Amino acid sequence: MTSLAGQHWLTDPATQRVFSLLNADGGEGRVVGGAVRNALMGHPISDVDFATTNLPQVVMDRARAAGIKAVPTGIDHGTVTLVVDGRPFEVTTLRRDVETDGRRAAVAFGSDWQVDAERRDFTINALYATADGAVIDLVGGLADIESRTLRFIGDAAARIAEDYLRVLRFFRFFAWYGAGRPDAEGLKASARARDKLSTLSAERIWTEMKKMLSAPDPSRALLWMRTSGVLGAVLPESEKWGIDAIHGLVATEQALGWTPDPLLRLAAIVPPDVERLAGLARRWRLSNAAAERLAHWAGAPEPAADLAHTTLDRMLYRKGKAGLLMRLKLALAGARRAAEGSSEAMAKAAKLAALLARAEAFSKPVFPLNGADVMALGISPGPRIGELLQELEDLWIERNFALDRTALAARLKEKVEGGSP
Repeated sequence: MTSLAGQHWLTDPATQRVFSLLNADGGEGRVVGGAVRNALMGHPISDVDFATTNLPQVVMDRARAAGIKAVPTGIDHGTVTLVVDGRPFEVTTLRRDVETDGRRAAVAFGSDWQVDAERRDFTINALYATADGAVIDLVGGLADIESRTLRFIGDAAARIAEDYLRVLRFFRFFAWYGAGRPDAEGLKASARARDKLSTLSAERIWTEMKKMLSAPDPSRALLWMRTSGVLGAVLPESEKWGIDAIHGLVATEQALGWTPDPLLRLAAIVPPDVERLAGLARRWRLSNAAAERLAHWAGAPEPAADLAHTTLDRMLYRKGKAGLLMRLKLALAGARRAAEGSSEAMAKAAKLAALLARAEAFSKPVFPLNGADVMALGISPGPRIGELLQELEDLWIERNFALDRTALAARLKEKVEGGSP
């Protein structure tokens, strides 16, 4: 029997304390889902979730009696969060779906592990582990982990009809855990259900897309999303733009040690159109920070490889770093990909790498003058103050920020004395 005995996350006192609480008085608890899957596949483990035969109120009562904080995070669907030694553990009562509409389900609690396993989405997510590490497989998940096959449990179309978000989860989990071609039945069912994705909330769509784009290499998943029509359904902005740039970006990330950046990867597959990206940000309800970063990227100029470093500095001052860094990274990734068969592209990549390094190190200088300096020369409050400061700031920028406060103050005095206050 496959065993996870001895793994530190399983033998951890906090985890074993949850087991003891759930396994008392005829009840049973098992770790389920991501922790078991990731342990078997050698991936990092973050959350440890439990399934149990105990009813939610029983879990709550036992936890309180044991001095463990219990939070009814999803008690209507059987989920209670126990906080042990500062760590949260989600505990969900075994259940079956009574009624679903593709977005949410009414459930009935039970004690049948087979029924609980069969209501889950993918075989690799329906593996259980006992307190001593024994892995229990009721749906063929172990074989699929071995072959890195992402497969729906039972009928793929039926699983998707229970929650249409599973279409996006299919590609997200394929990006992280799959190999080769996606499961044919899962791909076919996902393609047929793509029109139903419009019924999902924006937050759920972006959450899944962000997780998929955070995978070490999401390029194969994106290819199959596009082939099946799913990508066009959730991201129509990509349809005429294409996803070819993602390959070079991922290769560059891996070669240069960049941390995968889902927003940069998103930018690689959509056009730099400020208006359309504003619409995407509203549709997906992106955070203000994410929306602004995309807008800065779309509005930033495309830096030429032979751009003078001083010109880049001026550009960074006026436009900000965020958008230009994205532009330079995408340009560098494209040049590196082309460099495989071109010495010219190789030289371009080297120049872009130097520009990127300068941009990353750039610290925006502070303009030495302010309104008080202007008023000290007798200028009354009003638009003239802003006009004078803007003229001098433009000069300061054009001189590559070399003019110090003394030189700028002298120029200001000349302007005030030579013009009309």
